[in-house]
Amino acid sequence: MRSIRAAATGAVTLSLALAASACGGGSPTGGGSGDSPKTLTYWASNQGASIEIDKKVLRPELDKFEKQTGIKVKLEVVPWSDLLNRILTATTSGQGPDVLNIGNTWSASLQSTGALLPWDAKNFDRIGGKDRFVDSALGSTGAQGKDPAAVPLYSMAYALYYNKRILADAGIAKPPATWDELVADGRKIRAKGKQVLGAEGSNVSENIHHVFVFAKQHGADFFTPDGRPDFTDPDAVAAVKSYVDLMAKDKAVPQGNAEYAQNQSVSDFAKGRTAMLLWQSASANLKSQGMSEDAYGIAPVPVRSGTPGTGTQVNSMVAGINMAVFKNTHNLDGATQFVKFMTSDAEQKILNTAYSSIPPVRNAQSDPAFTTPANAVLKNTLATSAAALPQVADESQFETTVGTAVKELFADAAAGRPVTTESVKAKLEKAQQQMPAQ
Repeated sequence: MRSIRAAATGAVTLSLALAASACGGGSPTGGGSGDSPKTLTYWASNQGASIEIDKKVLRPELDKFEKQTGIKVKLEVVPWSDLLNRILTATTSGQGPDVLNIGNTWSASLQSTGALLPWDAKNFDRIGGKDRFVDSALGSTGAQGKDPAAVPLYSMAYALYYNKRILADAGIAKPPATWDELVADGRKIRAKGKQVLGAEGSNVSENIHHVFVFAKQHGADFFTPDGRPDFTDPDAVAAVKSYVDLMAKDKAVPQGNAEYAQNQSVSDFAKGRTAMLLWQSASANLKSQGMSEDAYGIAPVPVRSGTPGTGTQVNSMVAGINMAVFKNTHNLDGATQFVKFMTSDAEQKILNTAYSSIPPVRNAQSDPAFTTPANAVLKNTLATSAAALPQVADESQFETTVGTAVKELFADAAAGRPVTTESVKAKLEKAQQQMPAQ
């Protein structure tokens, strides 16, 4: 999912998640009826640099859908800081949209509420078939062994964005392929008076994305195979410490980034203050801030050694946005038509071009518009070296508790307090204690 979001606060999220039931969203009449065949409500996630930009991207497409079908779509673009709690509230109140965007990492958590329409074979056939979508995107649509709770809409992957001039001025011929190389390059970059690597230390979801990748690179998972939290495994502890050590020990991440949570690291990179940035499909965001595509390059996220690949050479989570339908929508036929429209080959090309993301639909992904060198890095990452976050019911609580622990560790590093294996383990133990009882 897009990294501009901040995860929902733990206490509210947990209480709502535990209370959530199958009462669903849509309208109070419920039941997947056709009470309002000529209207739909749609909650879109904030994908662009601002909500207004999203409206400019989406409104012409929604008008096109209305012209084709006679169904008017009432659009609300919801900030990431509000989206999860808004959705969870809708699952309990029955007052929500017909169709909505969800971060793909939330799929299993929201599926467990029973409020979302299951995408069984019949429903997939109504939008052209399940085999239209690439496997990596389908892997983040719900719990294994169950019908997906959502349909892929936008796919993204993390990459290393680097300022060509800053690296050249520091005598660096190519972007780092390993973390050791990045730390060594960082010393040369700091000697030239530039910051090395941007991070969003107060954004709990960004924290989760990165420590999940570090954990995979250390051969660890945050959950056991049967879905129980396992945050204090020694390799998981080592992974979290390695990420925070980019600030605490290696001085690659500036201390001020411990307070970043609203894309400040992207702005620093766009303005030439920082040499490198780890981000999801950042090209459109950088362009909107005036950074020329010629000024930066895109490379795979570093790994511990060698090159990205399968297993411990994972270098991204499978990022993206899914589209879901509340099961008791007042216009089930219209909602299904809308999902079919938004995931059509033509719309996938338009929308993913606007957001510099990758279409999860096979035919659209193969379009020449998505064969640029930048997109080649992202597509190759998704195909060969990205892993889906755990598709378990407690995933959203995992984001909140562990993401907050990492936020607190960054605050310690920024304040000059030691970040040790013991202190990392203590934070993760506390996070595990806050998870729902198994």
